[in-house]
Amino acid sequence: MPEWDVIIIGAGAAGLFCAIEAGKRGRRVLVLEHSGAVGKKIRISGGGRCNFTNLYTSPENFISANPHFCKSALARYTPANFISLVKKHGIAYHEKKLGQMFCDDSAQQIIDLLLEECRAVGAEIRCAWTVRNISKSDAADSFVVTTSRETINASSLVIATGGLSLAPLGASDFGYRIARQFGLQIEAPRPGLVPLILNAEFKSQLTPLSGISLEALVTWGVRKNISFRENVLLTHRGLSGPAILQISSYWRPGTAITIDLLPGEDALDLLLGNQKAEPGAAIELAGLLGRYLPKRFARAWCELFSASKPINQYTAAELKDVARKIQELEIIPSGTEGFRKAEVTVGGVSTAELSSQTMESRRVPGLYFIGEVVDVTGHLGGYNFQWAWASGYAAGQAV
Repeated sequence: MPEWDVIIIGAGAAGLFCAIEAGKRGRRVLVLEHSGAVGKKIRISGGGRCNFTNLYTSPENFISANPHFCKSALARYTPANFISLVKKHGIAYHEKKLGQMFCDDSAQQIIDLLLEECRAVGAEIRCAWTVRNISKSDAADSFVVTTSRETINASSLVIATGGLSLAPLGASDFGYRIARQFGLQIEAPRPGLVPLILNAEFKSQLTPLSGISLEALVTWGVRKNISFRENVLLTHRGLSGPAILQISSYWRPGTAITIDLLPGEDALDLLLGNQKAEPGAAIELAGLLGRYLPKRFARAWCELFSASKPINQYTAAELKDVARKIQELEIIPSGTEGFRKAEVTVGGVSTAELSSQTMESRRVPGLYFIGEVVDVTGHLGGYNFQWAWASGYAAGQAV
């Protein structure tokens, strides 16, 4: 007989939540974590306060080769369900903006919640256990897991090892290797929610402005149908901030992003209106733009496009071109900051290989994949935690 009903590899958000739900069903659960502590990514999330869900979670907030895959799990375990659990543990929380829910105090409270729930259902957690090998014993109908300490087995095996993001925390391709070992397909992983690096032309002008932030509408796509209106932050290497992080999950190398520096405004009307209102004034374009944008940024923008003469000296055609460059500023990033800085991994175990109801492999009975290792990636703002809870819950009801 297998020693355990369920072995879960990975003690992050998805793995621990799956352990809780399986334990509630009376399953003998063992969680293995290769590092010395659980929930490392939880601890640093949300600036240390853990953006644990988003009130407005919907399938449209997720990226996947199959955008319908996440619907079942998200419908069965909702943000309201997790908020109820937070309340049960007496954790004070607040909505920051756009439905983003944060702990008032510390992300450690969410880790403590998960550990307490695991203890309540008898789920055992072992840290600093490295998995060396996994095989399936058809005769015993179980998975054999060889670790750095001993060899153990279980009827069900859950892979909750995350993706490649935030490599300094110990991220690895372990989950993908296991999937390939059992013949499952992988959607090529790439960095998501990651800063973009500017090409040399833009970097020389804009990186001296590192630290400046401004609201903008950032767009990407052949039909320019993917856009986010939030802050853009200039860094010493390129661009970051919520709008850039969001678009980075879609962006592909060699393609352009378009930035509207005055979202909600008509830049041409604004320029023509100021020119007519002050026909004799010698105000420079940089000075005028400085009324609507950070002054240092306005000057750098004008230098970048050699647009520095007084506003009353521009023709209508020239102002039209200036307006276009303000509201349709095209930039082709030279790359991203990579998995070292990425908050999530886009891609992963193909959803075509898994049941959307249970997260179980269609090819290998008893083998499950949950959380970030799966090709389901949320937008910035608590969505990836909600996927961890929802996918962990779905698997926990079936293992």
